[in-house]
Amino acid sequence: MVEMTYNSTRRDLAIPEYGRTIQEMVDHLKSLADKEERNKCANAIVSIMGSVVPQEGDKEEAQKKLWGQLFLMADYDLDVDCPGETPTRESRTEPPARLNYPNAQSRLGHYGQLTRDLIEKAKTYEEGEEKAALVLTIANLMKRHYLTWNRGAVEKALIVEQLKEMSGGVLTLPEDAELVSSAEILKSKRKTSDAMDRWRGKKKRR
Repeated sequence: MVEMTYNSTRRDLAIPEYGRTIQEMVDHLKSLADKEERNKCANAIVSIMGSVVPQEGDKEEAQKKLWGQLFLMADYDLDVDCPGETPTRESRTEPPARLNYPNAQSRLGHYGQLTRDLIEKAKTYEEGEEKAALVLTIANLMKRHYLTWNRGAVEKALIVEQLKEMSGGVLTLPEDAELVSSAEILKSKRKTSDAMDRWRGKKKRR
């Protein structure tokens, strides 16, 4: 009788996604005495790994990840020439680099990055109709954002003051400029909200 071997009796896989066949390839790679042969075998395994589990990101990042996984499956006991820095057990346990979050804190953060970008763009314009139209658009956008977080009315003077603050005193809204009314903005938001509620209700009934 042929003796059956079950996976439950074998050692755990370092990366189960690649399956036991690729792990056995890695084990065979470690047994090769000639370094040139090991290099050829390592490159072939990495190529197979990339076809078995599609990698995200650009090509360079994907290759770095695949070689790191190859060394992990070899328990970092592998003498081959890999592109870039040789992966180590210590490099795997290093914490990821901190994300570069914006460090600017502002009490006016609810206006969002788009508003700030538009303000910076408007500051580069020459005085004229085009700049005045953009400033008015920004002020109306700010009013809409404000009413999203503060349901009620907002005075034009507040928007003017905060626009001036966010632009470092560069942008001012003309006194005769008229903003969209609070009632119209809130009415538009209610219509959008009601439409979304109806759409969600239809999805639930399906």
